[in-house]
Amino acid sequence: MSEFIADRGDQGLRRLAAGTLLAAFQGTEAPEWVLRELENGLGGVTLFGFNVADAAQLSALTSRLRVSADPVISLDEEGGDVTRLAYHVGSPYPGNAALGAVDDVELTRRVYRSIGDELARCGINLDMAPSADVNTAADNPVIGTRSFGSQTALVARHTVAAVHGLQAAGVAACVKHFPGHGATRQDSHLEVPLVDASMELLRERELAPFRAAIEAGTRSIMTAHVRVPAVTGALPATLSPAALTGLLRGEMGYEGVIITDALDMRAVTAAYGLAGGSVLSLAAGADLLCLGPIPTESDVRLIVDEIVAAVRDGRLPVARLEAAAERVAALRAWFGTPRTGEAELDVIGLTAARRAVSLTGSAPPLVDPLVVEVDTPPTIAVGDVPWGFTPLLPQAEVLRVKPEMADVADILERASGRSLIVVVKDAHRYEVSQSVVSALLAARPDATVVEMGLPIWRPEGVTYLATYGAARANAQAAAELLGV
Repeated sequence: MSEFIADRGDQGLRRLAAGTLLAAFQGTEAPEWVLRELENGLGGVTLFGFNVADAAQLSALTSRLRVSADPVISLDEEGGDVTRLAYHVGSPYPGNAALGAVDDVELTRRVYRSIGDELARCGINLDMAPSADVNTAADNPVIGTRSFGSQTALVARHTVAAVHGLQAAGVAACVKHFPGHGATRQDSHLEVPLVDASMELLRERELAPFRAAIEAGTRSIMTAHVRVPAVTGALPATLSPAALTGLLRGEMGYEGVIITDALDMRAVTAAYGLAGGSVLSLAAGADLLCLGPIPTESDVRLIVDEIVAAVRDGRLPVARLEAAAERVAALRAWFGTPRTGEAELDVIGLTAARRAVSLTGSAPPLVDPLVVEVDTPPTIAVGDVPWGFTPLLPQAEVLRVKPEMADVADILERASGRSLIVVVKDAHRYEVSQSVVSALLAARPDATVVEMGLPIWRPEGVTYLATYGAARANAQAAAELLGV
């Protein structure tokens, strides 16, 4: 330790500490403090929907952020429900559940290549996607349509296709959420979810897609704030040396960059604090710390201070920071590699959404349609992204209702003599939504039900349309199929 300080000095140590952080900020322009911290060694930034107005603005922003070297400029662009590029209008790409339903790996590769091309044009060099979670818990509140499906082999092959598509565009993939978030019934934004599975089951189910992604050459992997007692004991995986160093680095042989999920989530901060969790995650084996949208300039400074203090008092070996810096430097060098293959046409998103949508029964000719959208509260991961048919059906009346306040009698009166289309999103997770739909169908069995989440709850004997996601592309494909 003393030799390191003598050779590099306090500023060298602080640069190493800052180099592990992916900070965030509010607004569509880069604050001076972010530019200053980038010059002082900040690893990079994570952008969110509130940072993006349009492609031209985003390109200008990322150009401004390149004040030194080649920082990691990342965001979550999964397509489907989780989008940052199209946060204000909905994604033109269907998400993983739709791609898994089609089960054409070449289509998945093409969709992710198109996403990668769009990101690259805007100056993004790392996409926190795809989700490699095997969604085995039907009521999973945080994964759902973000997963390719509930079958391990399907998830694995489409994860590989997504990695290939993104990285052919020169954008690093970040496969998430290791060691698997698909079997959880809690939201790690709010608490520590549990994956209660044996090591044998984990290797067979959760870990297989990550192993496939490693073999496919993914440049980064994101940790999950989930507790897996068979691996992590009482710790969430993000803070677990057994998960990150023992399992991911050791058993699975991964040599790329390990990035944490957002450390401002309560699964970490409630028990360990932001700075404390940052140190523990680095000690466990993480290379880049995604701080999330909440931490401020002062928080970033406090985290750097705590990392430096941890090195000085022996809680965090300086060799751990040096190893992280080497891996991130290799990632930055990779950013400059030439792209391979041809760019995808923008229409691939709608093409994929059209192939994913499915219809049970027959859609009758529409007469002055009334579209009733049963509102679903947004999840923290998705955010308040628009969904539904409003911008796509100018010739129809679209009514958005909160299920707990829905006036069924009034809706039925308004729908008298008209075609009735009832739209839900993940109705299987909300009994109150099911009650509203059932009451409407009891009086109008000729109504059409459109599910824009996972098609798990299905009323019997009615025309039923499943989109496997609520992206703008999914809604457009459904509208075309209904003939609206």
